Amino acid sequence: MKKVFVLLCWMLSVAFPIYAVAEENILTLDWTDLIPESERNQFDAMGMPLVTDHSGEAMQQSTLGSVRQELNGSEVKIPGFVVPLEGDEEKITEFLLVPYFGACIHVPPPPPNQIIYVKFPKGAPIQQLWDVIYVVGTLKTETLNHELAETGYIIEGTAIEEYDDY
Repeated sequence: MKKVFVLLCWMLSVAFPIYAVAEENILTLDWTDLIPESERNQFDAMGMPLVTDHSGEAMQQSTLGSVRQELNGSEVKIPGFVVPLEGDEEKITEFLLVPYFGACIHVPPPPPNQIIYVKFPKGAPIQQLWDVIYVVGTLKTETLNHELAETGYIIEGTAIEEYDDY
């Protein structure tokens, strides 16, 4: 029994440093990190859209929204809200990740560089759809046109994590 305990302790001590190294390779982003430096002043001046028209008519998406090509292929972690696209009652396989609640539904869609199309081929649990979550995965600087909005980024998702603002 003592040998099993020692072996278990050794395995844990080896496993956790590897996990820490893997976490160090993940770039934690904020939504402003997705905006090229040359567009940040314009974006700050625009601010977040307000809900002023509840008629249900589609509002126009801003044409401002270049992507940061240097982020292509990066392993990232970014918080956001989910706009579900594909899945079932247990898991979601495709969704839009947006910086604020109601984006693409109640207000004009954010610029393309503020919307991420997320794909989870194996599916991700959906119990936290209405809360802020972190999405972890490989970021690609690819444009995708969806009926709700144009996106400037795609993430091949590997994990969804509970949001904490610490």
